[in-house]
Amino acid sequence: MPKTTLTPEQFQRIVQALADPNRYEMLTRVYASDEAITCGCAKGDLAISDGTGSHHLHELSAADLISVTRDGRHRMLTPRRDVWNAFLAKLQQI
Repeated sequence: MPKTTLTPEQFQRIVQALADPNRYEMLTRVYASDEAITCGCAKGDLAISDGTGSHHLHELSAADLISVTRDGRHRMLTPRRDVWNAFLAKLQQI
């Protein structure tokens, strides 16, 4: 599998996506699971509306930190560990 590298724009999108505490919490829930989880599981007990949760997941997807697939009526979320590892590698260069 080819090594994932990030453009400066991708790196900036990830940094911006991680800046929101609720978004970061949702991301940690996606990455904590070995299997795909639903949007509701990612939102969990956070005190945010469904619309806000959807917006946060859209931002995480736009930053390529998660993949979103449909399973009937549900959207299933999986981590993009290749992108995360590329992000961490770029951070270590600072």
